[in-house]
Amino acid sequence: MDINTLRGLSTIIIMIAFAGVCWWAYGKRRKQRFDEAANLPFADDSQNEQTLKNQNGHGDNQQ
Repeated sequence: MDINTLRGLSTIIIMIAFAGVCWWAYGKRRKQRFDEAANLPFADDSQNEQTLKNQNGHGDNQQ
């Protein structure tokens, strides 16, 4: 096996890996999760602040 055969095999392996990542990213099962993540920057700021308060354990009554 010479270096050119090794280069050819590595090219094929990289192409298969790239196709696998594309298949994973554009799969129907993950579309909803990716759509939600894409809209996160546009979420309401007050809702985000409320979520942060709840995660930190402050609750609604304490400010």
